[in-house]
Amino acid sequence: SAGWSSEKLLEAETYAGSIDTAAVVVVHGGRIVWEWGETSRPFMCHSMRKSILSLLYGNHVADGRIDLGWTLERLGIDDREESLTEIEKRATVEMLLQARSGIYHPALYEAPGMKARRPARGSHAPGTFWYYNNWDFNALGTIFENLTGRSIFEEFEERLARPLGMQDFDREKHTEYVTGPDSVHPAYPFQLSARDLARLGLLCARGGRWRDEQIVPRLWMVLSTRSFSDAGEAGGYGYMWWIAAGGKHVPGAALPDGSYSARGYRGHYVLVVPQWDLVIVHRVDTFAPSHRVTHEQFGELLRRILEARPEEIRPKTARI
Repeated sequence: SAGWSSEKLLEAETYAGSIDTAAVVVVHGGRIVWEWGETSRPFMCHSMRKSILSLLYGNHVADGRIDLGWTLERLGIDDREESLTEIEKRATVEMLLQARSGIYHPALYEAPGMKARRPARGSHAPGTFWYYNNWDFNALGTIFENLTGRSIFEEFEERLARPLGMQDFDREKHTEYVTGPDSVHPAYPFQLSARDLARLGLLCARGGRWRDEQIVPRLWMVLSTRSFSDAGEAGGYGYMWWIAAGGKHVPGAALPDGSYSARGYRGHYVLVVPQWDLVIVHRVDTFAPSHRVTHEQFGELLRRILEARPEEIRPKTARI
């Protein structure tokens, strides 16, 4: 009745069952058109936590409590030995949101590949180079809590989980801080279910609005999902969101530029396509050490899902 092909979705479901996909939710026009797997089970979010924090920044930037131009020096942000240099402390809140701080201090909750690719300290001045950097993302958590006087998890529960009617989130069970000797700035992992993340994706697709309430400022949604950097095959990078740019975002799947996604280690995605009013959530049971869905596998699943979509959200082809 929604115009999607049941036959094509069944083919997508068959493919999902052949890889380590644990759950999928597809929301079009505000309605669930397909869901598969353990959609009510909270799984680890990994790096999707960063996009969640980006959403939480919006209201506090709008009310002036956080200024994107403030430097780390002004905010009193430093770290363990070797401490930040005077040049590194010139990085601004905005540069951290863009992952362009130029600060390559050891960080917590890093995947092995992130540690291996980390540039040398002092190799790039603040604002001049994009590197997907957990130090930036974790320091943003410290800055947020220092300036708002609130924990990230309290803010998430009050500003997002409750207004959106999340069904499976329990702050006591599904949040924690990760601390360690490498850095004073903790990581802030979440566990969320696919159907609760679909609510978050729909909020984004609707420009930060949920029913009759503007939960996240519309201007922030526009600004934070704009591409500021070339992120290679992923397209671009905004304020802790991955952005479709230059025809690139997910391998093997055609998406309009300006689509964007939150991504987590080993195959977690919340994909938002505002132009099509479409949200796709993909989860993997990464509590199991061996479970993983590659970018290429997700791209193939996404291609199959998009083959099932109705005509009104298919790219128009020229007729001769």
